[in-house]
Amino acid sequence: MKKQPPEKVSQGEVVFKVEELEPLLSPPPMALKPWKPMYIELKNREGERKTMVIRQMTKEEAPALLPFIKKFLDVDHDFYDIVGARVYAEILGWYRNRLKDPYLLVGIIDGELAALGNGRLMNKDINISLHTMAFKRGFRAGAAMYYAKTYYTFEILGQKEFWATYESYNGFKRWGIGMAQPSYPWPEYQHELGGAKVFYITKEYWDASIKKYLEDYLGTTLQAPVPEDLLKSAESFKIPEEPNV
Repeated sequence: MKKQPPEKVSQGEVVFKVEELEPLLSPPPMALKPWKPMYIELKNREGERKTMVIRQMTKEEAPALLPFIKKFLDVDHDFYDIVGARVYAEILGWYRNRLKDPYLLVGIIDGELAALGNGRLMNKDINISLHTMAFKRGFRAGAAMYYAKTYYTFEILGQKEFWATYESYNGFKRWGIGMAQPSYPWPEYQHELGGAKVFYITKEYWDASIKKYLEDYLGTTLQAPVPEDLLKSAESFKIPEEPNV
């Protein structure tokens, strides 16, 4: 849009350096308490046990992960394509400093990427859950990551609410219905994932029910600190070659 200035000016063109524009496009982050590495003991139906280390992902790891996430766009069932598209954009937005106050946790088993969970802070009180993905099947790694995200919200960040929504029927059954999450009236309240209905957990509900529900479902709890040798094994991770769906 163009409009003539209401005053005579000495310069008809004002040039900005990108260093001056970037602070406006990536506003200063909130003071997020970091997720310190934790671990959780998981087992499958056959009784085999695995230990998953959950830590924050680094931005240096994002470029290698993006091509793998992109492969989910070609999966034509159970909404993996839209989840893949959105997670790809979320990781890229985090990597490019175009996502407000994000966090991204990765679960690592035996040096391999087993799950990831991400979200962001709307404000000091509300945590927006974005996505949880499991890549290693049979050990409830995705459930453990959902547990970690809610634990981060209430136990570490001290927030009041955790907002979620669901693309898949499986996710809605396990978490939305399984945890009897209430919802806010739509369309007055909308989740940022396409304006979908908001399902939520409050701090009071977490303390009274949800924390125990998740720990009972998993049959275990998050633990810290991570033993040194176990933490060292999770310093990096191998990315699966193909989606296990």
